[in-house]
Amino acid sequence: MTARRRTGRSDGRTVPRRGRDRRARVIRPAPGRDRFAGDAPDVAVVGGGIAGLAAATALAERGAGVTVYEREPGLGGRLTGWPVTLADGSAATMSRGFHAFFRQYYNLRGLLRRADPGLGTLTGLPDYPLRHSGGAYDSFARVPRTPPWSALGFVGLSPTFGWRDLGRMDPRAALPLLDVRVPEVYEELDKVSAQEFLAGIGFPEAARHLAFEVFSRSFFSDPAELSAAELVLMFHIYFLGSSEGLLFDVPDEPFPSALWEPLGSYLTGHGVELRTGTPVDAVVPAAGGGLTVTAEGRPRRYDAVVLALDSGGLRQVVADSPRLCDAAWRGRIGRLREAPPFLVSRLWLDRPVAADRPGFLGTSGFGGLDNVSVLDRWEGEAARWASRTGGSVIELHAYAVAPGAERTLQQRLLVDQLHRVYPETRDARTVDARHEWRSDCPLFPVGGYRDRPTVRTPDPAVVVAGDLVRTDLPVALMERAATTGFLAANALLERWGVRGQTLWTVPDRGRSAGLRALVRLARR
Repeated sequence: MTARRRTGRSDGRTVPRRGRDRRARVIRPAPGRDRFAGDAPDVAVVGGGIAGLAAATALAERGAGVTVYEREPGLGGRLTGWPVTLADGSAATMSRGFHAFFRQYYNLRGLLRRADPGLGTLTGLPDYPLRHSGGAYDSFARVPRTPPWSALGFVGLSPTFGWRDLGRMDPRAALPLLDVRVPEVYEELDKVSAQEFLAGIGFPEAARHLAFEVFSRSFFSDPAELSAAELVLMFHIYFLGSSEGLLFDVPDEPFPSALWEPLGSYLTGHGVELRTGTPVDAVVPAAGGGLTVTAEGRPRRYDAVVLALDSGGLRQVVADSPRLCDAAWRGRIGRLREAPPFLVSRLWLDRPVAADRPGFLGTSGFGGLDNVSVLDRWEGEAARWASRTGGSVIELHAYAVAPGAERTLQQRLLVDQLHRVYPETRDARTVDARHEWRSDCPLFPVGGYRDRPTVRTPDPAVVVAGDLVRTDLPVALMERAATTGFLAANALLERWGVRGQTLWTVPDRGRSAGLRALVRLARR
């Protein structure tokens, strides 16, 4: 693939700009014909999360036969949702928790546009506030979006990181934040932990907590375990390398109805077979070529397979597929690890929170509480329940919980911290509460970058997609899942002479030539 920064023509087509950043990169696929002519290949996509749905979309739009296997009853992967009946008899939707749809998620948003061209189901929150237990309150609402003014504006407005703090930092140690290059950042910083890196820079303690909560803990990881390369890349994507800013959108209804049911209908309209509630048992090379996918004890042959699973699911399928690819590759998959457990607690309260409470609040120094969402501020289902009952719907997150923690105690402690953050909730009666524990997010450990799987495997008919996948593009979290899903489809389409999906990313380099020269001088 080749990359260009400006909007232009791609293989004879106009490429619409995906955001406001004029330095965003266009990633063009290999040339080829528009669609399959005559007999088209059949592809199995194992996993119905963001990565699998992106791969299925690109393949089906070009005429391939696609079957999506998903072990859960619904689509969406880690952004799925499921129906629950509350203690008051109300029907509601529970999920694995809040997710922010940032404006630099170009490829994820492009995927969602298939079923919602105007992205009308996404609504923007007016601020990204952060509250510290010591009383400080940071906000990104007034911070400029374009670097370097974004960094300077934050320093000028932040109560936790001011000009004096900036002067106390080690400029030589801090320069990697300002001169990110992908993938070179991994060569330089992958063997250092996020905690070590920030301590070496000389961040003030409150600002270090801010960085952990906003960036490190977004990976559901303890900063002592997280690769500094991932932390620095996050700073680049969301703050110092992109002009899209740190404000974000959220779906205005629960994930299934807002996102995945419409996209599922779009895919079935393109001939995709969606097999939800169907885990895959094994994938093995077939006699005469292709691969055999066995699900529910029934084998079926395909020309190619996209493995779009979480770390544990991928490990299990590969362990049960001893002839898939080669031993070295299977060993790498076997070494994948999960981040520590996380907790999502959703509370339906009998009274509203204070009128000035934001829809989303990041927190620091409140025990294990990482953020609070007031869902009825922006989600239709929650708003209708709150309007009908006079109550409110609150969601609490705790990332990177100690694996041995007693769960009932942690749930109670999280609610206790809510009472500290929003004291008016102390007297509220809980109509219902749901506590969701999960431990299936990928861990990006210190020194682990080179061992992570890439999209391509030793078998050209087998590709891998998901947020666990290593890629040389500056993407993370949900956007990495969408991007690698499209890249996996493109790798297969290129084999068959069909042009794949055009992609976008934030710039893969720091934004100032003069700054880069200063970096090189400082490192001598």
